[in-house]
Amino acid sequence: MSVARKLASAALALCLSILASGIQKYSPQEVAKVLKAIDRVERETATPTKRPLKKISITESELNSYIAYLVEIKNEKFLKELRIKLFRKNKVEGIVLIDLRAERVPEFLRPQMTLYFGGKIEANGGQVRFILRDLFLEEQRIDPKVLDLIIAFAAKIGNYEAWSINDWWELPHGIKSVETESHKAVFFY
Repeated sequence: MSVARKLASAALALCLSILASGIQKYSPQEVAKVLKAIDRVERETATPTKRPLKKISITESELNSYIAYLVEIKNEKFLKELRIKLFRKNKVEGIVLIDLRAERVPEFLRPQMTLYFGGKIEANGGQVRFILRDLFLEEQRIDPKVLDLIIAFAAKIGNYEAWSINDWWELPHGIKSVETESHKAVFFY
């Protein structure tokens, strides 16, 4: 076998293993833009002042790149991919890939799950929550409460505190609110 053919075979094997592992690709340039925006908000809100709220926009693609970057650098144990689509009026849809193949899971849970979701984000007083309206496991509609069960199971085997999809979360430092538009998120600070 020629060297070129060996390299091509190795590259193909690498690509297939990456696809099989669910690694989400991201753009370093988009991640840098989000990190720069985070730095800007932190700098401008470091000292409290009374001023009208400013806003900063992050595109859907930039946000997805940043999420993929976080999944990679935090070496997430179970969450392998999270992609979202942003719509007007705080509507959000997305896909989540959860991989529990390395764990002993109850029979009613699949070791690898692709979840599709839809709902709306609600922001109030520097906090945000996601109101889950639709949840599908592959092509099958499931009760949104099942997601809390999956989260609780992952928390138990990962030794971290369980939470609920319905919980309110503090927005990052300096961010007062968030709204979505078609293919972008607008953060107010």
